[in-house]
Amino acid sequence: MGQLFGTDGIRGLANRSPMDGATAFKIGQAVTHVVHSDRPPVIVVGRDTRISGEMLEQALVAGITSMGGVCLLLGVLPTPGIAFITKSLSAEAGFVVSASHNPYYDNGIKVFAAGGLKLTDAIQDQIEQLVLGDELPNLVPAPEAIGRTARFDDALDRYVDFLISTFPGELNLAGVKICLDLGHGATFQVAPAVFHQLGAEVTVLHDQPNGLNINDGVGSQHTEILRSQVLQLGADIGFAYDGDGDRLIAVDETGAEVTGDQTLMVNALQLKAEGKLTDDLVVSTVMSNLGLRLCCAENGITHHATEVGDRHVLEAMQRLGAVIGGEDSGHQIFLNHHTTGDGILASLQLAACLLKTGKQLSELKQAMKVFPQTLINIDVTSKPDLDSLPTVAAATKSAEDELGDQGRVLVRYSGTQQMCRVMIEAPDQSTSQRLASQIADAIRTTIG
Repeated sequence: MGQLFGTDGIRGLANRSPMDGATAFKIGQAVTHVVHSDRPPVIVVGRDTRISGEMLEQALVAGITSMGGVCLLLGVLPTPGIAFITKSLSAEAGFVVSASHNPYYDNGIKVFAAGGLKLTDAIQDQIEQLVLGDELPNLVPAPEAIGRTARFDDALDRYVDFLISTFPGELNLAGVKICLDLGHGATFQVAPAVFHQLGAEVTVLHDQPNGLNINDGVGSQHTEILRSQVLQLGADIGFAYDGDGDRLIAVDETGAEVTGDQTLMVNALQLKAEGKLTDDLVVSTVMSNLGLRLCCAENGITHHATEVGDRHVLEAMQRLGAVIGGEDSGHQIFLNHHTTGDGILASLQLAACLLKTGKQLSELKQAMKVFPQTLINIDVTSKPDLDSLPTVAAATKSAEDELGDQGRVLVRYSGTQQMCRVMIEAPDQSTSQRLASQIADAIRTTIG
């Protein structure tokens, strides 16, 4: 990957800093130029609730229209909602102004291609060359070809209707107590509307965004308040979303957080039981817990592991024909419903599992044992081949030999930072911590 695109969109150019208006303007220009064909391209723009969103939105609009694009403003909408609108309107591209689960002072831009799909590497390279080069001013069309802007006020209702359509028609949530943590983010209007319309008894937390409080101790990264409320209210289940609504972390009726891997497996096992798990295949990343792989093996499911990042999961799903995939961080993709990870859609499918099985989530999640995991990040001065470092290779092999098939060792460099990551999964936390520390010490001594 180049200087511009990361695994989860575009941030600023200076050490991956927060996005600035000048860069956003260039991105708007570059994308519009790349997708322009024989007619002015239609491009949708949406955002989450952070304070810098409107500024960056306007910078994108200026860039899009300067290149002759027709810009439709969606306002605040979750990332998967913007992907859906991009596809449903047959737009040439869709922009999301968001920094996902990050604090309010960060911001960035995600780009969807036509059909609500991720950009290909080739298209990303074209856009990056334009943004980082000096050619854009020479590509601006004549004044009479300048683009237009309009607000698309129907986006939220269309997305709500779409989400409801993914819930099994023979089911409803009447009498089901659901607690929603919206993280003061982009789901604050959509999620309550969806669950209310499906008949659930809904308690809403953190739905008052002020531009500064998105993800601030709440949402998918901070479930403490949600867990307490689920217990206090006697709720059947709790759902927490991140700032842009593309990931889900669930809380069961006992107030315990359920991992993204466990949620993925509950949904996958239900699809298999219904004969809808195409090729009995589940896709996740190399960072998924060992318990997911073992659960797949125990249930006759093939597990395919990809590099870290939901775009890699999606690429593998499309290539292999899988209908479900995700990450432990909470991204889940249901390709039979949507083109991208969607936190609300994933929670609807999970709620449907409870109704179909008649079981609570605390029981369903037991299908997958979670192995204790230790992750250590080590700053490094260089990134030589890890196998070429004798002490690191020896420590890694020693850990692998000790664990055998009862654990997992993953040592890899960060793709975006000068850092090496050591991850160990073992039957108990003390073993996991001990082995991870041994490898981390070897890395520090050698290249730290």
